[in-house]
Amino acid sequence: MKKRHSNIIERVAREMQLQNYSQKSIESYTACLNKLELFFNKPLTSVSIDEFKDFLYYRLKNDNISVSTLNQSISSFKILRQSVLGLKWEPFRIRRPRREKKLPEVLSHREVEIIISHTENIKHKAILSLAYSSGMRREEVRNLLITEIDSAQMRIKVRQGKGKKDRYTILSQKALELLRTYYKQYRPEKYMFEPDGKKGRRYGSGTLNKIVKNAAERAGIRKNISFHTLRHSFATHLLEKGINIMIIKKLMGHNSVKTTSIYLHVANIDSAKIVSPLDDMSIL
Repeated sequence: MKKRHSNIIERVAREMQLQNYSQKSIESYTACLNKLELFFNKPLTSVSIDEFKDFLYYRLKNDNISVSTLNQSISSFKILRQSVLGLKWEPFRIRRPRREKKLPEVLSHREVEIIISHTENIKHKAILSLAYSSGMRREEVRNLLITEIDSAQMRIKVRQGKGKKDRYTILSQKALELLRTYYKQYRPEKYMFEPDGKKGRRYGSGTLNKIVKNAAERAGIRKNISFHTLRHSFATHLLEKGINIMIIKKLMGHNSVKTTSIYLHVANIDSAKIVSPLDDMSIL
């Protein structure tokens, strides 16, 4: 890889640390800026807005990047110009792309049951059960400490989830029983789930995703699922059980109920079973 022309990217990283961005975000944003610097082969301080838009267009057409990656590039360039260089940010000159409105892939109750029951490895079974029953994100499961399982109050502390926010979510009784069986067998030291032979270390993100995909394949589930599918299924199934959407929002750690409301479009709610509030009144 070519050498960077200046320390400007390091300055962006320091600024993001001061603004309390997560390490993952810092790495993603600085990677975007590094690509931009290498693309023009000149200091970032001399890259104009029009040149940046040319870069985005090239990445979109030639690298087929996602809307998410495109937005990351814009956000990193904004921090560079506004927070580091002290320049005025003109959002009307760099408009963010419209997000694709895709419904999440969701498993049925039966499909989740088959996937978990067909998993014989007790550690993998515990991972799948905990992820589905709590709605935790993949990184949240990776970072979960043994001490954050609160069996007394039947809840899990999700430490520094997305947006560096702490929250609590529910702890399933069956998931707890599996966790206890797994713990007695594997004796992890720090994290709830640690790779074999690597005490005190976290699982890799890709490994957790493979555990879900392999379990689905063994169960004969042909849907294109990922670890996040378990989270989507958790929220959808709670809605189908009649749980208030604001409670689900809190358990999921969403900033806005608008994010949670997407599950209304995939939940299988039988309108024939809904009773009008008028029918509970003595009016005749």
